[in-house]
Amino acid sequence: NMNQFLIIFKIIFHFLNILLIFIYLFPGSILGWFLYNDLNKQPRFTVDFTYDFFTISSNHFYVFFIFSIFGILSYLKDKKFNLLVIYLLISSVILELFHLFIPERSFQFEDLFGNILGVVLVLIIYRIWIK
Repeated sequence: NMNQFLIIFKIIFHFLNILLIFIYLFPGSILGWFLYNDLNKQPRFTVDFTYDFFTISSNHFYVFFIFSIFGILSYLKDKKFNLLVIYLLISSVILELFHLFIPERSFQFEDLFGNILGVVLVLIIYRIWIK
């Protein structure tokens, strides 16, 4: 049933949203703490995308790509779809900007570009898919 599918995806999306906000606003690296017992060490799961002087954080790209997929699938047939798109874009920027103020965290353009690209690529795929 499509309604059950959407309900499950909304639950997963909202859980991911809370988890993402918590991880982003935590003063230090929760994943570094779990993996290395070191709050100051950020794990690198993949190599960043680099083109000349322009680098995009692959970790951030993958997180926001997956997060956006769940968001798009959750609100596919919802009146709030356009609001979701705005939320995804704004949260991809605001969460990284918070790293300017959070202790043990640092703002990085590579991370910001990864966040935005993850959201934008899902939106492009969605637009191509619906046409």
